[in-house]
Amino acid sequence: MNVIGSRPDGWWRDREGARVRLVAQLDRWSTAHSQSVAVVFEHPTSIRSSVIAIHHASKAAANSADDEIVRMVCADDHPDEINVVTSDATLGERVRSAGAAVYPAAKFRELIDPINAT
Repeated sequence: MNVIGSRPDGWWRDREGARVRLVAQLDRWSTAHSQSVAVVFEHPTSIRSSVIAIHHASKAAANSADDEIVRMVCADDHPDEINVVTSDATLGERVRSAGAAVYPAAKFRELIDPINAT
């Protein structure tokens, strides 16, 4: 939601639609840049992708997606190869201490938006 929320484009009126648009953008960006991408949502979703991995927190609650991201980073054999996209300072600290890097959500949005303008 950090990437979705980085631009006040009315996403809050249709949260599921915003998630669908994000996954579509990530699909195109991941394919164009040959990057492995995973997205973590707080709530389960029926959105599917054959390009990116879609995860959700085991229990929908405040910061549960953050907890799932930290769990995923800690479980990875190479956390130093992971870039977590977030604007949340606390999540940033948690994943950095687990070995991952942090990339600002608004800057990532700038990266994925141009691929969708073509």
